[in-house]
Amino acid sequence: MPRVKQFDEADILNKAMELFWEKGFHATSMQDLVSHLGINRASLYDTFGSKEALFQNAVEHYIEVSGSCIRTLFAEENDVRVGLKKLFDMAINESLCDLSKKGCFVVNTTTELIPGDAAIQEMLQKNRENMEAVFVDYIRKGIDKGQIDASKNAQDVGLMFFGLYNGLRVLAKVDPTSESLKKMATAGLSILN
Repeated sequence: MPRVKQFDEADILNKAMELFWEKGFHATSMQDLVSHLGINRASLYDTFGSKEALFQNAVEHYIEVSGSCIRTLFAEENDVRVGLKKLFDMAINESLCDLSKKGCFVVNTTTELIPGDAAIQEMLQKNRENMEAVFVDYIRKGIDKGQIDASKNAQDVGLMFFGLYNGLRVLAKVDPTSESLKKMATAGLSILN
């Protein structure tokens, strides 16, 4: 008779994501995972297969959660300028409240493992394409509603805002002061004027 898991797999995945996000893939040992997650090594291997597979699942989980948050914000805020400002304010506030200065898990993973890990690179490329499309579609929505001048190129402006969002998350790791981050966001948003 198979053994019944004595833990919540979703909870374990979330905790693993937090640990990998804070320490990175290479700096996180299996013993770190065992200690942090509170389950034994055999259970980790039985459930996830390997440290690499657990990490990949953690990155996928982060991509799903963070992407869903942005999509929801954009879907609920009909004023595109307000929605973008809310997104940047949210990113700045999260960065200022993050005492570990973790930044963005996707960006961290990109800088740590790319080039070199083909599976992770493919996942990150797909995420980049999906998130760029979310930003471009949101800008296009603003143009269609007359909130943004029709002379603006939705593709170019959307990609710029996607880059600015990620750049803010990176820079907040080095200089997490609200004044400098808010100035960058304000300068970026001024392109819509």
